Amino acid sequence: MAKKASRSTAASSGAKPKLTKADLKTLQSIRGMADGVVQMAERSRAPHLDVPSRSLSNVKYNKSKKFIEMGSGKNKRELFNLSQAKSYMQTMLVGSGCKQLIEQGKTTSIRGMYYLLKHSIEGAKEETFDTQADCDPIIEDVEVTLDSLREELHLYASNRGNMMGDLTLNDSGTELNCSRVGRNGYSIPSIVEPNVLNFVSHNCKFILHVEKDTVFTRFVEDEFWKKHKCLLTHGSGQPPRGVRRMLNRLHLELKLPIYCLLDNDPWGYYIYSVIKQGSINLAYESKRMAIPNAQFVGLRSNDFERCGLSPSVTIKLSETDIKRANQIRKYPWFEHKKPWQKEIDTMLKNGFKLEVEALISKDISYVTEEYVPARLAEKDFLD
Repeated sequence: MAKKASRSTAASSGAKPKLTKADLKTLQSIRGMADGVVQMAERSRAPHLDVPSRSLSNVKYNKSKKFIEMGSGKNKRELFNLSQAKSYMQTMLVGSGCKQLIEQGKTTSIRGMYYLLKHSIEGAKEETFDTQADCDPIIEDVEVTLDSLREELHLYASNRGNMMGDLTLNDSGTELNCSRVGRNGYSIPSIVEPNVLNFVSHNCKFILHVEKDTVFTRFVEDEFWKKHKCLLTHGSGQPPRGVRRMLNRLHLELKLPIYCLLDNDPWGYYIYSVIKQGSINLAYESKRMAIPNAQFVGLRSNDFERCGLSPSVTIKLSETDIKRANQIRKYPWFEHKKPWQKEIDTMLKNGFKLEVEALISKDISYVTEEYVPARLAEKDFLD
């Protein structure tokens, strides 16, 4: 609280906040983008920006690095092109908003940035942004154009994810242990970069990442993390950037293997794909988020018979599920892996999907006391 108070006092007294090296670097990039526009105007050239393309055609799978990355394709965004003028001005507006945040030493959510910049253009009925859906992709464009992380632009997303286990970390000057911060564990923040969060010590052998908070709660209540000396994490479904970045850092810096316990459906497979290889939409962030060595523990398509589950816990595949499964099987990182092809084939042949919670039909603690321990002991994973 003392730090927050000093910041507020500094702001009200007009004192400038102390900028980090990352802040200075990002400000230089923002000013460079603005200076480029001025220089083009002074030379009587149409101002434009070269924005790296985030389209599927500019994304490729790097076989040696084992993750998705962006290509070199760029799109020219021109001020005097009627179809591009608005997005051009929106890009410069977001850059200006980020500059303001950095100089003031403040952060805001992407929702907050939308409201910070939203206004009616003087002399017109046009709005700078109609909805947040108009603003979000522009923020991503600014990220890739400046080659800066969203966190370096002082922007964050909502927190969705928790962590429980014997890990001590320092979060903005406060040292805490993730097993002693309440029954829900440590809430993983959106910004987890080394300038705000560092690992102090741990007594963990691996990380078990589960899909949902309901499953996470079962593992916490059964003290799985204590019995197996592991770190438990979840991302409320598709893990947000903060959770993926945290997993990446834990894996690389603490050398902890990561096992994923996800639903036996196309969406569970996709979540694993995103954790392991990165996402197409955020291909420019893969080097900081992807974990090529992550392994899939389950749920598996043969678990219906293997675990003796009742037909009443199955969920019939929809047409959307089938279409999505066939898309995933063609991903370059799954296409030539026979175990994954067999896994998807079996699910489609079954005609149904299974949620991890289906194991509760065996016993309330079956997943923590039998299913996962057996998978770990047998090293029965999909890679």
